[in-house]
Amino acid sequence: MPFVITALRDLGTGSRLLGRGFALVLGNRRLLVRGALPALLTSVLLFAGLTGLALTAGDLVAWATPFADDWSQTWRVLLRVGTGIALVIGAVALSMVLFAALTLIIGSPFYESIAEEVEDRELGGVPSAQEIGWGRAAWIGLRDGVLLVVRALLWAIVLFALGFIPVLGQTVVPVLAVCVGAWLLTIEMTAIPFVRRGVSLRDRRRALRSNRAMTLGFGIPVYLLCLIPFAALVVFPAAMAGGTLLAHRFSAGAPSGRR
Repeated sequence: MPFVITALRDLGTGSRLLGRGFALVLGNRRLLVRGALPALLTSVLLFAGLTGLALTAGDLVAWATPFADDWSQTWRVLLRVGTGIALVIGAVALSMVLFAALTLIIGSPFYESIAEEVEDRELGGVPSAQEIGWGRAAWIGLRDGVLLVVRALLWAIVLFALGFIPVLGQTVVPVLAVCVGAWLLTIEMTAIPFVRRGVSLRDRRRALRSNRAMTLGFGIPVYLLCLIPFAALVVFPAAMAGGTLLAHRFSAGAPSGRR
């Protein structure tokens, strides 16, 4: 029972950090516009890609399940609907990570300035903070993005396979997909503030694993809100501000859930 209470408290803390990020960017139009521009470009690309997938999902599912052609109509429909759901879930999980990676690469100077302003105003600055610069930020974003997209692709394959399991594929798998997508998205959204502190991708993942509940409390709302078409124009700047606060909490070396 104490474990459940602690986990719920940390989930709430992660969500409140995102809420604080929203308050910061909505209270400062410059931060909002600065973070919305890169997200606008990648939102258009993402929306077009997912729309295309939705329009062709039926044909893709039929192509992937030729063995069901001779089944009864009821079981064939159930299988193909479940497979279609799994395909869309896996594609969304992969596209969200790809979206975050591309947005951060394109808009790295904008998001670094957001992180820097949040750190200066809310956290009193970061001693010995590293100036990243667009070239280095783009390289770090590309390198980390490729690694995370590969992980997302592997998870998409696993989730697609699990989607064939009746009931489980339509209940547990969507929840698991959201958690995986939220986790990978949080790794992306904390990249700039962690890199400014000289923290590598491996150490970033280790820091976030130190309190999974707080990480998911932050990441799950970001993930779900970004599923709304073009909501990322507001969510992404807020998530960068909130992710900066989250990175500070973990990198400060405080006990889990205490800061």
